Amino acid sequence: MRVNQYVYFALRSEQVSAEQMTAILGIEPDEVGVRGSRQTEPVRPVCHSWKVVCREPFLTVDEQVDRVLARLLPTADRIGALVAGSGEAEESQIASVLEVVRYFEPAEDDESEILLVDRTPEQRNLFGWHLDARVLDFLVRTHAGLDVDEYGG
Repeated sequence: MRVNQYVYFALRSEQVSAEQMTAILGIEPDEVGVRGSRQTEPVRPVCHSWKVVCREPFLTVDEQVDRVLARLLPTADRIGALVAGSGEAEESQIASVLEVVRYFEPAEDDESEILLVDRTPEQRNLFGWHLDARVLDFLVRTHAGLDVDEYGG
Protein backbone atom coordinates (compact mmCIF):
# COMPACT_ATOMS: atom_id res chain seq x y z
CA MET A 1 0.00 0.00 0.00
CA ARG A 2 1.27 3.46 -0.93
CA VAL A 3 0.51 6.49 1.28
CA ASN A 4 0.30 10.10 0.09
CA GLN A 5 -0.36 12.61 2.84
CA TYR A 6 -0.14 16.22 3.91
CA VAL A 7 -0.77 18.29 7.02
CA TYR A 8 -2.04 21.81 7.51
CA PHE A 9 -3.14 24.18 10.24
CA ALA A 10 -6.11 26.33 9.27
CA LEU A 11 -8.11 29.24 10.57
CA ARG A 12 -11.62 29.56 9.11
CA SER A 13 -14.24 32.26 9.38
CA GLU A 14 -17.35 33.43 7.57
CA GLN A 15 -16.61 37.06 8.51
CA VAL A 16 -12.85 37.54 8.98
CA SER A 17 -10.84 37.35 5.77
CA ALA A 18 -7.50 35.59 5.41
CA GLU A 19 -5.97 39.01 4.74
CA GLN A 20 -7.27 40.28 8.10
CA MET A 21 -5.98 37.16 9.86
CA THR A 22 -2.55 37.68 8.29
CA ALA A 23 -2.48 41.31 9.44
CA ILE A 24 -3.38 40.32 13.01
CA LEU A 25 -0.97 37.37 13.25
CA GLY A 26 1.92 38.75 11.22
CA ILE A 27 2.43 35.38 9.49
CA GLU A 28 1.99 34.84 5.77
CA PRO A 29 -0.10 31.74 5.02
CA ASP A 30 0.81 29.19 2.38
CA GLU A 31 -2.75 29.04 1.09
CA VAL A 32 -5.88 31.15 1.47
CA GLY A 33 -9.51 30.67 0.55
CA VAL A 34 -12.02 33.42 -0.09
CA ARG A 35 -15.62 32.92 0.97
CA GLY A 36 -17.92 32.76 -2.05
CA SER A 37 -15.08 32.89 -4.58
CA ARG A 38 -16.36 29.90 -6.57
CA GLN A 39 -20.11 30.28 -6.18
CA THR A 40 -22.49 32.69 -4.47
CA GLU A 41 -25.74 30.67 -4.43
CA PRO A 42 -25.12 28.68 -2.32
CA VAL A 43 -21.92 30.27 -1.08
CA ARG A 44 -18.84 28.13 -1.93
CA PRO A 45 -16.49 27.98 -0.19
CA VAL A 46 -18.59 28.69 2.85
CA CYS A 47 -15.81 30.45 4.73
CA HIS A 48 -12.54 32.31 4.41
CA SER A 49 -9.50 30.16 5.20
CA TRP A 50 -5.90 30.83 6.20
CA LYS A 51 -3.52 27.84 6.04
CA VAL A 52 0.04 26.86 6.83
CA VAL A 53 0.71 23.62 4.94
CA CYS A 54 3.34 20.89 4.66
CA ARG A 55 2.94 18.85 1.48
CA GLU A 56 6.52 17.58 1.39
CA PRO A 57 6.39 13.95 0.25
CA PHE A 58 7.97 10.98 2.03
CA LEU A 59 7.74 12.55 5.50
CA THR A 60 5.79 10.92 8.30
CA VAL A 61 2.76 12.74 9.69
CA ASP A 62 4.85 13.53 12.79
CA GLU A 63 7.50 15.21 10.62
CA GLN A 64 4.91 17.15 8.62
CA VAL A 65 3.26 18.36 11.82
CA ASP A 66 6.70 19.44 13.10
CA ARG A 67 7.27 21.51 9.93
CA VAL A 68 3.95 23.29 10.35
CA LEU A 69 4.45 23.88 14.07
CA ALA A 70 7.98 25.20 13.55
CA ARG A 71 6.37 28.17 11.83
CA LEU A 72 3.43 28.58 14.17
CA LEU A 73 4.70 27.87 17.69
CA PRO A 74 6.13 31.38 18.20
CA THR A 75 2.66 32.82 17.62
CA ALA A 76 0.54 30.15 19.30
CA ASP A 77 -0.71 32.56 21.97
CA ARG A 78 -1.67 35.20 19.36
CA ILE A 79 -3.53 32.54 17.38
CA GLY A 80 -5.28 31.42 20.56
CA ALA A 81 -6.25 34.99 21.45
CA LEU A 82 -7.59 35.57 17.93
CA VAL A 83 -9.71 32.41 18.06
CA ALA A 84 -10.90 32.98 21.65
CA GLY A 85 -11.64 36.66 21.02
CA SER A 86 -13.70 35.92 17.95
CA GLY A 87 -16.37 34.03 19.87
CA GLU A 88 -18.30 37.13 20.92
CA ALA A 89 -20.83 36.84 18.10
CA GLU A 90 -21.52 33.54 16.41
CA GLU A 91 -21.17 34.98 12.91
CA SER A 92 -17.68 36.34 13.59
CA GLN A 93 -16.20 33.16 15.01
CA ILE A 94 -12.83 31.94 13.84
CA ALA A 95 -12.29 28.20 14.07
CA SER A 96 -8.87 26.55 14.14
CA VAL A 97 -7.93 23.03 13.12
CA LEU A 98 -4.89 20.85 12.58
CA GLU A 99 -5.77 18.72 9.57
CA VAL A 100 -4.12 15.44 8.52
CA VAL A 101 -5.09 14.23 5.04
CA ARG A 102 -4.03 10.77 3.90
CA TYR A 103 -4.63 8.84 0.68
CA PHE A 104 -4.02 5.09 0.61
CA GLU A 105 -3.42 3.56 -2.81
CA PRO A 106 -2.64 -0.01 -3.82
CA ALA A 107 1.07 -0.58 -4.41
CA GLU A 108 2.47 -1.99 -7.60
CA ASP A 109 3.33 -5.71 -7.33
CA ASP A 110 7.04 -4.97 -6.99
CA GLU A 111 6.33 -2.47 -4.18
CA SER A 112 4.20 -4.75 -2.02
CA GLU A 113 6.78 -5.03 0.76
CA ILE A 114 8.72 -1.86 0.16
CA LEU A 115 7.05 0.25 2.89
CA LEU A 116 7.83 -2.27 5.61
CA VAL A 117 11.52 -1.38 5.64
CA ASP A 118 13.20 2.03 5.65
CA ARG A 119 15.38 1.91 2.54
CA THR A 120 15.10 5.29 0.83
CA PRO A 121 12.92 8.32 1.57
CA GLU A 122 10.43 7.09 -1.01
CA GLN A 123 10.23 3.70 0.68
CA ARG A 124 9.65 4.74 4.30
CA ASN A 125 6.92 3.28 6.46
CA LEU A 126 4.38 6.10 6.63
CA PHE A 127 1.53 4.23 8.30
CA GLY A 128 1.96 5.00 12.01
CA TRP A 129 2.07 8.41 13.65
CA HIS A 130 1.54 10.11 16.99
CA LEU A 131 1.19 13.54 18.56
CA ASP A 132 3.53 14.40 21.42
CA ALA A 133 2.82 16.71 24.39
CA ARG A 134 4.26 19.73 22.54
CA VAL A 135 1.72 19.30 19.72
CA LEU A 136 -1.15 18.70 22.14
CA ASP A 137 -0.17 21.86 24.05
CA PHE A 138 -0.19 23.82 20.78
CA LEU A 139 -3.69 22.53 20.00
CA VAL A 140 -4.92 23.60 23.43
CA ARG A 141 -3.25 27.04 23.22
CA THR A 142 -4.75 27.71 19.78
CA HIS A 143 -8.19 26.23 20.62
CA ALA A 144 -7.71 23.90 17.66
CA GLY A 145 -9.38 20.65 16.87
CA LEU A 146 -7.67 17.72 15.20
CA ASP A 147 -9.24 16.37 12.02
CA VAL A 148 -7.92 13.29 10.22
CA ASP A 149 -9.27 12.46 6.77
CA GLU A 150 -8.26 9.16 5.19
CA TYR A 151 -9.25 8.02 1.71
CA GLY A 152 -8.79 4.92 -0.41
CA GLY A 153 -7.89 1.51 0.70
